[in-house]
Amino acid sequence: MPIHPGMVEDLAEHTRDLYADAEERLLGIVARQLAAGLDAPGWVERKLAAVQQLRRASQAVVDELGKAVTLEVFDVVAEAYNTGHRAAVAELGALSDDARALVDDITPNAQAVDRLAQETVDVVTSTHRSILRAVVDRFRAIVAEVTATPLLGTGTRRQATQDAMRRFADEGIRAFTDRAGRQWQLTSYAEMAVRTSVARAATEAHMRTLSDAGIDLVYVSDAPRECPLCRPWEGRVLAIDGPTGERTVEVEHAIDDGRMIPVRVAGTLDEARLAGFQHPNCRHSVSAYTPGLTRIEQAESDPAGYEAGQRQRAIERHIRKHKRREAAAVTPEAQRAARLKVRQWQGAMRSHLAAHPDLRRLRHREQPGASNLPEKRTEATPEQVEAARVWSGDDQSVREMSDDQLAAAERSRLLDDRARARIEAEADRRDLDDLLARIAPGGTLADDLAGFSDTELARVYRHLTDGDALRVMAEMDRRDRAAQLPGVSPDLVGLSDHDLAARAHDADPDTLALIAAEAARRDLLARLFPGGRLLDDLADVSDDELAWAMQYATSEELLSIAAEMDRRDAVDLPQPADRGDPVADMLADRDALAEAMAPAPDPEDWGRLADDESFAAEAAAVAAAHEEDGGDIDERHTITRREARALYDEYVYRQYLQAENDTNGYLLNKKARAAGINPVSLFSGPARIAYARASDELKEWWAANGRLTQAEFIESVVGKPQRWADGARKNESDQQSKR
Repeated sequence: MPIHPGMVEDLAEHTRDLYADAEERLLGIVARQLAAGLDAPGWVERKLAAVQQLRRASQAVVDELGKAVTLEVFDVVAEAYNTGHRAAVAELGALSDDARALVDDITPNAQAVDRLAQETVDVVTSTHRSILRAVVDRFRAIVAEVTATPLLGTGTRRQATQDAMRRFADEGIRAFTDRAGRQWQLTSYAEMAVRTSVARAATEAHMRTLSDAGIDLVYVSDAPRECPLCRPWEGRVLAIDGPTGERTVEVEHAIDDGRMIPVRVAGTLDEARLAGFQHPNCRHSVSAYTPGLTRIEQAESDPAGYEAGQRQRAIERHIRKHKRREAAAVTPEAQRAARLKVRQWQGAMRSHLAAHPDLRRLRHREQPGASNLPEKRTEATPEQVEAARVWSGDDQSVREMSDDQLAAAERSRLLDDRARARIEAEADRRDLDDLLARIAPGGTLADDLAGFSDTELARVYRHLTDGDALRVMAEMDRRDRAAQLPGVSPDLVGLSDHDLAARAHDADPDTLALIAAEAARRDLLARLFPGGRLLDDLADVSDDELAWAMQYATSEELLSIAAEMDRRDAVDLPQPADRGDPVADMLADRDALAEAMAPAPDPEDWGRLADDESFAAEAAAVAAAHEEDGGDIDERHTITRREARALYDEYVYRQYLQAENDTNGYLLNKKARAAGINPVSLFSGPARIAYARASDELKEWWAANGRLTQAEFIESVVGKPQRWADGARKNESDQQSKR
């Protein structure tokens, strides 16, 4: 929406009230000091001796004023700047969504706000140095005037004092003289300076926001009761930047791409301001000019309305003057006279407003002060200061604030939703930075991830490199496996060390035992799997720890554990037998291996330590079958049929490996290879099928090394005739004869 200085000038009212109240208090201090003992002898000597007391009382008022004004000016300038910014954002509603979002995200510039506020504070408080001098000098002058009046016979001391104080109240405390030699009353100068500053802040924020959105042209509104300074600019188009002077520019149509239209520009905004446009009390606003769409209405002049407004200002000044006289009155008669004058001028104000209905009464302009300067104005609380920094600063300002300062701003309860969202975003950013510093110090992922919760790992996951992300995924998989293991509490696996310790504070004994077990599990994981990988050297790891580590190991790590166990349980294996008979060789190898592995565990104890009940049951069944087949008979010399059948599979596989090596892999004929026959199947089963599929090389190998069916093998091993053995030998002989 459009913005004009009058929209924010109300922000200066509080500052004006502060100075008006301070002036009224200073006049009261002087009046009370003069009235004390007015008719007593030695009045002059006592008044001159009271100068230091007067100075101290006045200094206290000025000190309070300085503190209050500094805080007030910074607040109102920031509010004015934000008002101008928000007005521009609202005015840009016709822009594209992207452009409007870009401007809406721009936070009013904290540096610009601080600069404008500090300039205003310096200008206003520079008058404070002369306030004390003006009060003391005027006090001395009144004492001298009152002393001379009775001597000249022109009046009494009381009358002279009242006359002098009335003049002092009319003139006010004039603490500033401008370059033109004009003396400014303290209240008027302070109000003028602050109103100028807030108007400047609002218009600067408005123009800056429009400029950031790519808008270069604005137009001036048609305000009622315009003054002669602003009248030439009403309804004219101005440029935010660029050369001065009236000119015609070619600009692109707002909605018709490529179409250029001429626009008459009256000058620049700064040029108009130098000519008096947007002066204090000005009600003219400027709005974004959209080429081809904006229609500017013909401005109408209203000089009579301007004169009526000026008359209202004059009546307000008279009301304020007589209210100051009432405050400075020394005698009751003077107070009543001043109060009567106030009522007369208030009646004149009512009559003037009745004659001009378009005017409205501004009662705050009739007050010399709202009496809102506290007896003791304390400094702004830290919470209020930090809230102001968050509210008016940019993102960098929030980043520069400490955690304690952000917490103080939250405690102030002065923040809106947007400011709280900025604090929350900054807190999240700091939490993430702190978490990354713990999980990946110096950019390198920590060796032990067990101490971080699932939530923490998930939060930093997208900020990690691919390699580190894989390690986090492996850690999560390890936790999933751990949650399924006996003796592990699933609800504790995903907690961080900090959360685990916090839960232990008020835990019952059972829960405390579970937490201790989880802590021990993490310690063991960190020792056996540093950096998420199994130790390279397992020599110092106990057997129980190796068995425990198998629950969390990958396939490759399981091979490493198996290799370490083989190393610890190493046995010098005998050399393979070579007697020329495959069956005899296999039995000899079996006997030699049994002797090397002795003593073997008792079959009754098989599975005794197993946690798996089904495995223990199967082990017990095997032990029972062992008893049925002969029990304690020396298995190196007597083999049962059950064992012989099991040995046959080993015999077939050994024959296959040897034949494959001797024939260089040529085991199948062309037809069998095409049919996808498994070559291992040729070494068992009927001879006619095996020879029909075997290659010539394999048939020659069988002629030299033999081929036994299961019946022949069992007969050879157990030493007892088998009913199918003779038939198998005849079939083998027939097939060999066909070659």
